[in-house]
Amino acid sequence: MPPEAAAPQAQRRLRLRFTKAGKIRFTSHRDVARMWERALRRSRLPVAYSQGFVPHPLVSFGLALPTGCESRGEYLDVRLGPVEPGEIPVAQLPEAFSALLPEGIDVSAAALVAEAEGSLQQEVASCDWELEVLGVPGEELQERVEKVLAAPILTVRRERKGRQADDDIRPAILALSVTSPNGHLRAEMATHPRGVRPGDLVAALDTRAVLGRACRTHQWIERDGGRFEPLSVSGPGLSVDATQYARRAFPHVRDGIQPDPGGSPPGGDGRH
Repeated sequence: MPPEAAAPQAQRRLRLRFTKAGKIRFTSHRDVARMWERALRRSRLPVAYSQGFVPHPLVSFGLALPTGCESRGEYLDVRLGPVEPGEIPVAQLPEAFSALLPEGIDVSAAALVAEAEGSLQQEVASCDWELEVLGVPGEELQERVEKVLAAPILTVRRERKGRQADDDIRPAILALSVTSPNGHLRAEMATHPRGVRPGDLVAALDTRAVLGRACRTHQWIERDGGRFEPLSVSGPGLSVDATQYARRAFPHVRDGIQPDPGGSPPGGDGRH
């Protein structure tokens, strides 16, 4: 029998960051949610439950990761009740949860966040991706990228609510560049009003193009002129310098979104 829901004023909000890599990338978002529910039960944390005839744990996930894609930064928020004796300290939760989850899902950060924080799905404005494109030679791929960035409209056909629809995905492509002659791209894509899947972007490049590996590397919140991750590996946010370095990894940035400051941090390639 699930514990009774904690009173709202006694609840805490725990945010967890985790990776999804290897064979586990073929697991659906729903199955990953079930894995987390089992891990939360085994952790013995005082998870808060909803009220009603069939109580369920108060857990909310960030943007769903397409099945088959990897990620270095996925997120979920968990509502906790009052602190209980013997509860695992927050600083030890990454290691504890990593041991409770399947291989390929590793928890890299945990922190209590303020109630004033919005939901992950509402707050995240864009995502960075590393993509492998198959079927298009390197020199042609560079040309296709340049054409995409120069295009005022980029229409793709995709399924929405069980029906085929034509969508212009160009406004959502905030940055796009070729990172190696072997068909590797780096992209930043907006999440609102409608997100773009890596497969949609690759299909728009060339009819011969096939998506190989895809990895979501960052999710970005933009607020008050700043730009940060929901939870960084080193703590609940990135420094201004680190935020700017993340932008410098993109030599092609759409006009009117962000100017390219140029360069990369000393001793690095703009990744972190």
